[in-house]
Amino acid sequence: MAITKAEVEHVADLARLTLTEEEKVQFTDQLNRILQMADKLSELDTTGIEPTSHVLPMANVMREDEVRPSLPLEKVLLNAPDQKDGLIRVPAVFEG
Repeated sequence: MAITKAEVEHVADLARLTLTEEEKVQFTDQLNRILQMADKLSELDTTGIEPTSHVLPMANVMREDEVRPSLPLEKVLLNAPDQKDGLIRVPAVFEG
């Protein structure tokens, strides 16, 4: 299956890209070479090989949640540039 210049133009249009004629030819050639390289994979004998999504076995490396004491509020608020009633005040991020 080969990519045509018309298909490159169509995708560029969908992506709202403006390509020169030279770029269209260049991308058409590059995409076709990429597809040729991918086609080489079909030459491999994969009989008996299980499909995988990762090369190495994946395991959940997350630790168990555990309750731990947090920092005292007074210590946290020491770094706050502005605070009121035990809360950190920040500038508004919306226009009203």
